Amino acid sequence: MSDTDEEQRKPKPQSSSTTYMSEGSQLCRKGKYKMATESYSKALDQKPDDKLCLVLRSKCFLMRGDYNNALTDAEASLKEDKMYHKGLYQKAEALYMLGDFEFALVFYHRGNKLRPDLQHFRLGIQKAEKAIDNTLGSRSAVKLEKHPMKQQNHKSGKSEKITKQLLGPFYTDKKYLECLLKDEGKKNPKCGETMQDLIQDCVTYIDTWTDFWHKEKPIYARESARKLTHQKKSQSCQTMSPDLAQFLFKSLEEIDAALMSGNAGSGLKKAQTLMKTVKSWSKEALPKKKEVLGSLHCCMAKAWITLGDMDKALVHYQKDLNLAKECKLPDAKSRALHNIGALYVQTGNFTQAVEVWEESIPLVRDDTERTWLFHEIGRCYLDLQRDKEARDYGRRSLAAAEEIEDEKWVLNANVLVAQAESNLGNFESCVSHFERALEQAKMVQDAYAVDAIEKAIYKAGQHLTQ
Repeated sequence: MSDTDEEQRKPKPQSSSTTYMSEGSQLCRKGKYKMATESYSKALDQKPDDKLCLVLRSKCFLMRGDYNNALTDAEASLKEDKMYHKGLYQKAEALYMLGDFEFALVFYHRGNKLRPDLQHFRLGIQKAEKAIDNTLGSRSAVKLEKHPMKQQNHKSGKSEKITKQLLGPFYTDKKYLECLLKDEGKKNPKCGETMQDLIQDCVTYIDTWTDFWHKEKPIYARESARKLTHQKKSQSCQTMSPDLAQFLFKSLEEIDAALMSGNAGSGLKKAQTLMKTVKSWSKEALPKKKEVLGSLHCCMAKAWITLGDMDKALVHYQKDLNLAKECKLPDAKSRALHNIGALYVQTGNFTQAVEVWEESIPLVRDDTERTWLFHEIGRCYLDLQRDKEARDYGRRSLAAAEEIEDEKWVLNANVLVAQAESNLGNFESCVSHFERALEQAKMVQDAYAVDAIEKAIYKAGQHLTQ
């Protein structure tokens, strides 16, 4: 046997799992997701329990639109470590793409509690809440676990007024059900408990969603903003011919629907096609042409974010901003600045995020939005280790949260101020704000927050005794 034949008979050395993973990552960056999936699969053949590789393959499945396999891999990555934050995020993303927004929200929150320093969990919470908010028209679409109704001492005055505004015509129904629940004379002796349970469930349902609407409502998940956008789309079409107006409005709705369902590729293609059409129209045919183009740039930016190209997303957000400034539209300018800031945060560019968000402060008219904005700017300053600025914005967020009596944001703002004070060495003030945050955490029954804050108080308290 020749040396050549002997060499050919020798088994070829296999690449290591690390090599296959590296190969998969390179292919993924080039957009070759199918080939990347195959490389990750080879890596997993050699190392089946590699949780990072499972997450990476899950991402590839997600980009290919294979959401079920993406979920399977994400769940597999959590098999040995239920608190693996990358697996939690990937599971949340897969659930979101499958349309299980409520369950996605659960895992975004779980990841955020575990790693509050990671912005993508907060962004995930926001987009999941937005998706849920847009599906609230049907109660059957909402999955809630049955739980005992909490007896709460609801604040009178302003908070009751806010509840009335949030519930609208359902506020009267809520008051009636509460009276019925207290009225012992209306119980049926044969089925009184069942009837009471039913009434209690109805009240709990209303209370749960009132709390949800009043909680961390991000700037792009506000119902009022959605209505305003809908009105502007309608107004943009009013001066056009009926056929043209119907075409434009329907096209914009289809783009929104595609993006909301997680089909970014389809949404992007529809937006690009519509943009070419709109650009070909004269100003006489579409007087608010630039406003429509701005909305399309915003849609395209959101699509590119989902597809993972932040640079292209930023280009379109910037074009949206330029059009808003050119047309002197404060609401559109505010929207663009907020979107650009959120994108900068997502990519870790906190200095740029602060610059654009501070520019948007004078444009803010919603109290909840103002609370959120001050808090996010403060968080950015905290990440930049500019603790005095972080404390100042934390205090502004706290004042705004107390003004609207929002318990969750009072909690968040107190934690932010406490963290900044700790970094500044002001441990007495730090403990004071953590203790206030602890009261709020207990009030909203956030067990994870209670545990984390108690540990922070103990740690800060050690500095006071030294």
